[in-house]
Amino acid sequence: MSGSQPKTLSRIQREKRSAIKQAALDVFSIYGLRGATLDKIAQAAGLTKPNILYYYASKDDIYFDLLNGLLDDWVAPLRKILKTGDPLHEILNYMRAKLAMSREKPRESKLFATEILHGAPLTQDVLSTSLKEILDEKVAIIEFWIAEGRLAPVNGYHLFFSIWSMTQHYADFDVQVKALLQGAQA
Repeated sequence: MSGSQPKTLSRIQREKRSAIKQAALDVFSIYGLRGATLDKIAQAAGLTKPNILYYYASKDDIYFDLLNGLLDDWVAPLRKILKTGDPLHEILNYMRAKLAMSREKPRESKLFATEILHGAPLTQDVLSTSLKEILDEKVAIIEFWIAEGRLAPVNGYHLFFSIWSMTQHYADFDVQVKALLQGAQA
C-alpha cells in the first residue's frame, strides 16, 4: 500500500481498491506502464482521478501493487515441484498449472509480458533475486533427477524457459491462437 493509505481498510475501501486494480490490469495489459494513464484507469474503473489518487499515490504505485501480486501467483506453481516426486508427474503438473493460469488470467500474463518487453523497470530486482533463487532451486531438482537417471539430460533453465514460452503463448498471443484455431478442434 502507498504511504497515504490507512493500515486497515474498510470493506468499501477494499472494494474500491479491487475495482481500481481490475481496471488498471485491463489498462496496463493493453498499454503497458508508459502508455497507461491515471485518466484511463479512472475511466475504466468508473471513478474520478482524485478518487484513484485517494487509494494510490501514483500510477506506478498501482502498477507495482499489481505486479507484486502477479509475481507471487506466477511463482506459486513452481514452488510446488518436489524433488521427491516423479519427474514426469511434477513437470506435467507444473505445465498444467501454467496453462490453467494462462487460460484463467490472460490479462495478468499480458501485464507481465509487457513489463518484461519494456525492460522490467519495476521487477528487475525481483527477477534477479527471488525469482532466480527459486528457479535455481528447481533447476537443481532437474539436475538431481538427471543424475539419478530418472530424467533424460536437459538444461533445466531452458526447460523452464520453454515451458514458460509455451504456456504463456496462449495468453499473450490469444488473438493469434483464436484466429488459427477457429473451427478446429482445440
